[in-house]
Amino acid sequence: MKVFLFLLCLATTAFAQPVAPLIENSLGMKLVLIPAGEFMMGNHETAQAMQKSYPQLDSKRLEELQDEKPLHKVRISRAFYMGQTEVTVGQFARFVEQSGYVPESVADGTGGYGYSAAYDRTRPEKADAFEGRDPRYSWRNPGFAQDPSHPVLNVSWKDAMAMADWLSRKEGATYRLPTEAEWEYACKAGEQRRYTHGDDPQSLAQWANTFDAAAKPHWTRWQDMAVAGNDGHAFTSPVGSYPPNAFGLHDMVGNAWEWVSDHYGENYYSDSPTENPTGPAQGHLKVRRGGSWHTWSIYARCSYRNLNAPDSRYTLLGMRLVREAQTR
Repeated sequence: MKVFLFLLCLATTAFAQPVAPLIENSLGMKLVLIPAGEFMMGNHETAQAMQKSYPQLDSKRLEELQDEKPLHKVRISRAFYMGQTEVTVGQFARFVEQSGYVPESVADGTGGYGYSAAYDRTRPEKADAFEGRDPRYSWRNPGFAQDPSHPVLNVSWKDAMAMADWLSRKEGATYRLPTEAEWEYACKAGEQRRYTHGDDPQSLAQWANTFDAAAKPHWTRWQDMAVAGNDGHAFTSPVGSYPPNAFGLHDMVGNAWEWVSDHYGENYYSDSPTENPTGPAQGHLKVRRGGSWHTWSIYARCSYRNLNAPDSRYTLLGMRLVREAQTR
């Protein structure tokens, strides 16, 4: 709490007049003021060092994390508001109802992905645990029960941008997806740690909804990848079910992967700008961050980078929005 208040004071001094530390928009979405500042982006750990914490993974898999390197200094020069939680099913439903927007999983007729126990049992040799694309699955149905307080899933990058653009027009403010750098800065919240709470993957069940004892009965072939502890959530949990980080943000790790605005560049960190990097100028893949309810601990770290085609819609993939801060 002391860290959050200190950083908040730094943020408000950058403006001629103070801005609110927490706001709520027309969809009931709460957004937290994230101060400007510097941080170290990426990961400096060697595969050998990480093997001690992730002994179930071979060194080859750990060596594939080179796109997190080099560790480099980044400056976020402007404060911004970030969703306190991931966008929920209820918030996305209100957006769809009020705007008339048709999400891609419905508009193109191909649907999304969903969990099916029968599908998983009949394909033990396959790495993919989810059925789709299939019109039965969409943001309304990921194959398991959700209520309006759970994170929306099966949304594409275009869906996320459409929601941000609509909110911008509706409220006269600028909404958008966070940049990859803003996302990692907000996740680390002033600390150089693997997760928002610390470094130990076996403590994750207390802090985040990732692949643990609650989920592993559904994927028996991956049981050795589950962290110790049982959070009671085999699938998604209501947003905000776990403690916030030092910036006051919930679920930056786990629950749902989150789209960011950047194109993916494997070697982008080698020559990216120090101030407000926004990713490569072009590319055919977009970055997603943060891990999900089904994610192994190695892939739920703040520095881990994942990627998808922008038209992807998946039963693990959601979003969190940013609103640019303005003086009053």
